[in-house]
Amino acid sequence: MSAALLLTRSDADNRRLAARLQAQGINSISLPLLQIDPQAETSQQRSMILELDRYHAVMVVSPIAARQGLERMDACWPQPPARIEWFAVGAGTAAVLEDYGLSVQIPQDGQDSEALLRLPAWQRLLSLPDLRVLIWRGMGGRDHLASTIAEAGGRVDLLELYQRNMPATLSSDLDAAAEQGARAIVILSGQALQHWQRAAGSAWEQQRHWRCWVPGARIAGLAQQLGCTDVVVCQGADDDNVLAAVKAHPLTP
Repeated sequence: MSAALLLTRSDADNRRLAARLQAQGINSISLPLLQIDPQAETSQQRSMILELDRYHAVMVVSPIAARQGLERMDACWPQPPARIEWFAVGAGTAAVLEDYGLSVQIPQDGQDSEALLRLPAWQRLLSLPDLRVLIWRGMGGRDHLASTIAEAGGRVDLLELYQRNMPATLSSDLDAAAEQGARAIVILSGQALQHWQRAAGSAWEQQRHWRCWVPGARIAGLAQQLGCTDVVVCQGADDDNVLAAVKAHPLTP
């Protein structure tokens, strides 16, 4: 049985990347580590969307947040409010916003919170005395963004659109994937990393030695803290960067 790479995003994302990996002769198995559960809209959240034109900037941290946030905006605004600056963490998130017709700024030197805040526009925005920023995200995500803006005196509101839970059958599904030849894994968030360790159970002592591709230094550090011994940084979570890293550090048979 040939070794396979475990892809851990949503099934749709995994299928897209799997096709590109297969074209390079790389076998993969799809096993989402996160179950995305949309959050019911509260009156406070609806006010954030209705008052969207009062914000100087909207920061969107994932394609899921982009899709769900745009659905809510579309229900309240015939066209997007003018004069808002839109920011995305990563090319995949930007693509969702751009397909909607928005002009989006993304960092070119990384796909994390730090890279986003290095964009030149933030030097100007953080100097505004009345800066208001809205962050579209899942529950509990990317606190570094909010804290940095708040420390500079800006007001930050969080539109938390979904919750990431551990799938109920993940432990048995992970066992099955290992039996099918999974010997390496792509991990693109800290929560996905925690779910992997939890689901592995007694098999963690073996699986922590799998080659693990991660999007940046922060997740690499978390993986190493949990005992992972073969961590490769992809320089981003988008398909292009993951594919490049896998090709540069190929899975051994």
